[in-house]
Amino acid sequence: MPNRVALYPGSFDPITLGHMDLIKRAARIFPRLIVAVATNNAKSCLFSVEERLDMLRSHTRDWPNVEVAHFSGLTVDFAREVGAVAIIRGLRVISDFEFELSMAINNEKLNPNIDTVLLTPSEPYLYLSSGLVKELASYGGPVSHYVTPEVETLLRERLG
Repeated sequence: MPNRVALYPGSFDPITLGHMDLIKRAARIFPRLIVAVATNNAKSCLFSVEERLDMLRSHTRDWPNVEVAHFSGLTVDFAREVGAVAIIRGLRVISDFEFELSMAINNEKLNPNIDTVLLTPSEPYLYLSSGLVKELASYGGPVSHYVTPEVETLLRERLG
């Protein structure tokens, strides 16, 4: 299967070093990886969709097999649209497992031709989330261990 496509969906608000870790590792496994910003009406985002797409493009530009996209609606439907055979999800801690398992089972029911691939992050990112980064940054706390300098600058500008 030379054209195996994987989809890594998320809000990426903002992109963290944990996201970059999973992107890099998924890009080694799959010849084509689509990293897609999902519109999630249940989440209140700090950055606009276009800003998040720009962050992703900037951070993945050196990887020729990584593409950046945006979608709304069901992830499994977008995966089918782009010809993905797999949906990449990060599994940080045990509390993520139940949610991710439920999503994987439901996605399989909706499209049994698309598998869910759960990747565990590298150790420094096990407890890292965009929410944590935004909370730390909002109080002026250090975030340089969690995001690139470019993203840290954007956070500081946005949060004051």
